[in-house]
Amino acid sequence: MADPASRIPGDGEPHTGAEGWLLTYEGYDPAQEALREVLCALGNGRFATRAAAPESRADGVHYPGTYAAGVFDRLVDEVDGRQVPNESIVNLPDWQSLAFRLGDGGWVDLAGAAVSGYVQELDLRRGVLTRRFVVQDAEGRRTRVAQRRVVSMAAPCLAALETTFRAENWSGTVTVRSGLDGRVRNCGVARYRGLRGDHLRVEETSTEGGLLVLVAETVQSRVRVALAARHRVRVDGTEHPVTTRTTTHDGYVGWEAELSLPDGVPVTVEKTAALCTSRDRGAGEPGEAARAELDRAPGLPEVLDAHVLAWAHLWRRCDVAVTGSPRTSLVIRLHVFHLLQTISPHSIDLDVGVPARGLHGEAYRGHVFWDEILVLPFLSVRLPEVSRAMLLYRWRRLPQARAAARAIGRRGAMFPWQSGSSGDEETQRVHLNPLSGRWLADRSHLQRHVGLAVACNTWRYVEATGDEEFLSSYGAELICDVAAFWADLATYDRTDDRYDICGVMGPDEYHDALPWRDTPGLDDNAYTNVLASWTLTRALECLERLPVWRRDELLDLLGLSRTDLEHWAHVSRRRRLCWHDDGVLSQFRGYEDLAEFDWSGYRRRYGDIGRLDRILEAEGDTTNRYRVSKQADVLMLFQLLPADELYAVLDRLGYRWDRRTIPRTVAYYLARTSHGSTLSKTVHSWVLARSDRRRAWTYFLEALDSDITDAQGGTTAEGIHLGAMAGTVDLLVRGFTGLETRGEALGFDPYLPDALHELRFRLRYRDHPELEVVVGHDALVVGGSSARATTLPVRVRGGEHRIDPRATLEVPLPRRRADRP
Repeated sequence: MADPASRIPGDGEPHTGAEGWLLTYEGYDPAQEALREVLCALGNGRFATRAAAPESRADGVHYPGTYAAGVFDRLVDEVDGRQVPNESIVNLPDWQSLAFRLGDGGWVDLAGAAVSGYVQELDLRRGVLTRRFVVQDAEGRRTRVAQRRVVSMAAPCLAALETTFRAENWSGTVTVRSGLDGRVRNCGVARYRGLRGDHLRVEETSTEGGLLVLVAETVQSRVRVALAARHRVRVDGTEHPVTTRTTTHDGYVGWEAELSLPDGVPVTVEKTAALCTSRDRGAGEPGEAARAELDRAPGLPEVLDAHVLAWAHLWRRCDVAVTGSPRTSLVIRLHVFHLLQTISPHSIDLDVGVPARGLHGEAYRGHVFWDEILVLPFLSVRLPEVSRAMLLYRWRRLPQARAAARAIGRRGAMFPWQSGSSGDEETQRVHLNPLSGRWLADRSHLQRHVGLAVACNTWRYVEATGDEEFLSSYGAELICDVAAFWADLATYDRTDDRYDICGVMGPDEYHDALPWRDTPGLDDNAYTNVLASWTLTRALECLERLPVWRRDELLDLLGLSRTDLEHWAHVSRRRRLCWHDDGVLSQFRGYEDLAEFDWSGYRRRYGDIGRLDRILEAEGDTTNRYRVSKQADVLMLFQLLPADELYAVLDRLGYRWDRRTIPRTVAYYLARTSHGSTLSKTVHSWVLARSDRRRAWTYFLEALDSDITDAQGGTTAEGIHLGAMAGTVDLLVRGFTGLETRGEALGFDPYLPDALHELRFRLRYRDHPELEVVVGHDALVVGGSSARATTLPVRVRGGEHRIDPRATLEVPLPRRRADRP
């Protein structure tokens, strides 16, 4: 069978080019415009802008959107007779707005124009988006238009749009109208459109000193946002003065110029914009700050050069080069690109978390969930300072997490399932099923496991970086406060000498209650209980690693006694796990008593059954009744914990296991998962990577395609799935290579799928700032990073090696036996 990753792109599908660095779309397709706007969005970790046509406004085809990290606002709606507050990331004024008309014609709208040669191309290496097309009017006059856009990775307040016109068989004029458009709302998600989206009030529009200025303020959070823009016109490459008319009305400020357009002579309009907010550190009043940014900004060529250089530095550290599958190479780089546009070194001082849908749209209202558990492993060994900043976002919100725990009568810290600006719980309490049209109770706030992800990320960061100062100052407090919550949440069954955790939800969101019980929540969810035991063990280890003075200080701060620590140790050894009769680890207590599901029947009836929860609810049924999973959370344990760590937890809990425990459990849940989440197939690929490389590769390709082909039917247009993107990259560089950053040695256990010839990437491990790794089927090569680094122990498939900091280690990889059938 042909590799799906090497197939020839079809209509509307992007093409690869320039050795896997160019994402190219040919032909203007209104039905695909929303998807392209997201996949070609530009950002720098501070703000991002969708790739909407500059001449457009929100009209059902296009959706201009600019989103700044951490800029949220709260509005209240009435839903089914109840007051429902929602905090949302705010769609900011449109800095790109630029329309044109040729001669005495109307303003050009590509949907109604004769357009040929349309190409939209995203250069991932340089972070530049170009758009080229030819417009022909009713008289046969042809005009070539070329645009390029950047959101600067070097100057994080700046963005630029350059538009060049060239008449091909006529001479005349082109009229250009460029502005800053504050007439925007949050209306980018279909199911939210019946709710309020008026988050902005425009306070100032002005034209002064050749600049356009717009200042707005969010309604509830009172964040001030300012845009300023300047324009330069070049004729055949030479700057040319022009006469402009300015206009300000209804939240819009702009200028209009009529430019001479001789046949064959390029006329270019260069627009440079600055975006500043009152959340920026040290910037002062946003309007003045935006003006000052433009005063300092050089011309577009210099802005572009600095931007490309900044991307070159990021790619040196973060590129993952794949040989053997050109399309895979392109999409992996696209995923890394959007990860770095969402979270970059510019994010460090912003006090922001990891938004589940990037800065690319309004889905999930821009909230932070638990996707960092898939994002930070990649960043911690490439941009550890960025991972550290994401963890500090959680540390700064410990007061809110502690208050949330106290509110339900518990000690410690309980992090919210969804958070935004403050760290309070932002999870919606009702949600709309678009299939039935009904608003339903939303119990996903019972996903208390976010704190376990925070603890896991903190521990893995310290393992990878050796940052003991962070552990002492922040990390140990995070881990111990989370551990205190999970120890206190446990209830003791004296008969079985086991601790239970009741009334929670796991990552599999298809079950929020048992069908025979009125109260919400599940008992003894395996994912939750295993990670809770693991976290308690790590918390005790943290305390042992701290200097005595800091340990005593931290125990005082958290109000913990020696009795509490003894209780932690007992709970960590006696957590309950439930098992099926055949030795399969049960997803939660009572799962085996649920009914089996008619998978084949529902696939015949509905085709795509990824959202079984919506399908069954529309039928008057519920997923709570069946052994089904949206994403099998038991399997996520095998992704997050290496086998030896998982078996160590089972040993600590006193449960018997054998080497078939994991494969048996994997097989059971593989057959009962609908993949309603974009994360699901990444997990399935990971757990099959050692036993069935062909299936693992198939799942990997399907996960890789989830956004670029909009596999969920419209959801990508509302924002990328950052966890899924990061998860596929992490699967390549850790899952298929067996990369481990535990202990003093760097570990590898490569097992590449046949379709992958070779992987190349760099990583930073502890005091080794740049290790170059090449993984193939026959050999692993690791290059030393610095003459000043220490000798690095490396473990390859159990063999012990050492790398001299000035040398390169090459380890042959004997071919392994074939996968199990």
